[in-house]
Amino acid sequence: MNPWLESAGGMGLFLLTFLSEDSATLTGATLASLGKLGWGTAFLSCFLGIWLGDLGLFLLARNFGRPLLDRLWLGKSATAQKVEQSEAWFARFGLWALVLCRVVPGSRLPTFVTAGLLRMPMGKFAAITGPLALLWVGLVFLLVRQFGAAVGMFAGSSQGALAGTVVAITFALLLLSAGHWLPALRRRLRAPTVQRWVQWEFWPSWLFYLPVGANYLRLAIKYRGFNVPTCANPGMFTGGLIGESKFATLRDLERTSPEWTAKSFLLDERGERVGELNALVASGRLAFPLVLKPDVAQRGSGFKIARSTADAAAYFAAVDVPVVAQEYIRGPHELGIFYYRFPHERAGRIFAITEKIFPVVFGDGRRTVEELILADARAALLADVYLARFARQRDRVPAFGEALRLVEAGNHAQGCIFLDGMHLWSVELEARIDEISQGLPDFYIGRYDVRFEFVEALQGGHGFSILELNGAASEATSAYDTRKSLTDAYRLLFQQWELVFAIGAANRRAGHRADSLETLWSELRRYKRRSVCHPIAD
Repeated sequence: MNPWLESAGGMGLFLLTFLSEDSATLTGATLASLGKLGWGTAFLSCFLGIWLGDLGLFLLARNFGRPLLDRLWLGKSATAQKVEQSEAWFARFGLWALVLCRVVPGSRLPTFVTAGLLRMPMGKFAAITGPLALLWVGLVFLLVRQFGAAVGMFAGSSQGALAGTVVAITFALLLLSAGHWLPALRRRLRAPTVQRWVQWEFWPSWLFYLPVGANYLRLAIKYRGFNVPTCANPGMFTGGLIGESKFATLRDLERTSPEWTAKSFLLDERGERVGELNALVASGRLAFPLVLKPDVAQRGSGFKIARSTADAAAYFAAVDVPVVAQEYIRGPHELGIFYYRFPHERAGRIFAITEKIFPVVFGDGRRTVEELILADARAALLADVYLARFARQRDRVPAFGEALRLVEAGNHAQGCIFLDGMHLWSVELEARIDEISQGLPDFYIGRYDVRFEFVEALQGGHGFSILELNGAASEATSAYDTRKSLTDAYRLLFQQWELVFAIGAANRRAGHRADSLETLWSELRRYKRRSVCHPIAD
């Protein structure tokens, strides 16, 4: 393309963003997909136009709107106090207002003006709106590139946009008056269901993972493929992204590193599983209590401790998928160790360590199990999870001092507490995990779940047992340590996914083929269909 025409097209898109951000972005993506404008030029013009336009609105409201507001209303002490309270509220929750306005039609103008009127720091405003604009433009460009310009229909009709504008203006007015009504409302909203929304650790997964999903889209554009992570671990089915067998990985670990791996056996749903399990116990290869879990499962789903043949029989009667029977490692401590190595490197590294804390409530001889859970500040926020697990015991009154462990599965979704455990890192531990990892066929990144008894032995590189090894879809779960900020949590998860994509891309260049999107979709649907039988986890 003629450089002058390219520049003129880019400038036109840049100016168009000041009239309609979404129209300009869709137009730029469409022109690029038709070869009328370079992808880089179109993307950069739209992003800069949107971001600079956002900053312009903010600065106009801050530098001209706020002085006007001061002259008109702040002479009255009552009004001044309300505005000061609103400023304090926006300083705390303004991040979420800016995030929401990016996806709510018509809400950006009033929200950006409100941010300026309430004197949000310019650096903070720019640091939030810049990445949001980048993700938004990237999402639109990616959708148009993959599916064509018809994807613009998702933007909705003008009537929908008008309705969104009305909602957004109302939202902005509420923000301005929040300092008046919020303190009174907050005193009334102390219920656990409300507190779960206040504490990001307990947000529903669909909400928490919105930025992670947007970052995945960014990485898919950067590395040219949604399915690049399936190349991260060529030795695992789909790289460990979806549908991989726990037993297949444990079998490889038992073959290469038996001294570090919990003994495991696969019981197929077509066999006589109770008899097979009893034979394993009779031979001394397993003993009660033992762990039962579906061979393909996520987030601790279906994890059970069987303490007798009757427990196992009840489990098998409900679960009609292949099951892993594993020796029960008492620990009592459990870690998640996230490891990675690039294919060209001689040694790998520990990226993150998660210390898993299993919450306990203690009986007082008076209150029931349900009352003890609801009285615990943190347990009450997950009462639905814990009470479902203890449905048959909720009316039992534990004796004074009796400890009731609320969860056995080392999974956050099941109620386990996750803390940053990098203080347990040592040269010897990292070398041992690297040695184990390099013994596996084509494994480069994932998380080991291990149990151990003594910290000194662990840091010496021994004295632990591997319960599971998860691949590309596993997480650096120390992100859920609530001593960290939400920004720190996302930063860690973004870095983790950057590693997954980068390693997948390196393996793809080396000749490994990525699994198709059809395969991933099929495996996801298959897992959803078969996981219906999973019982409530211990």
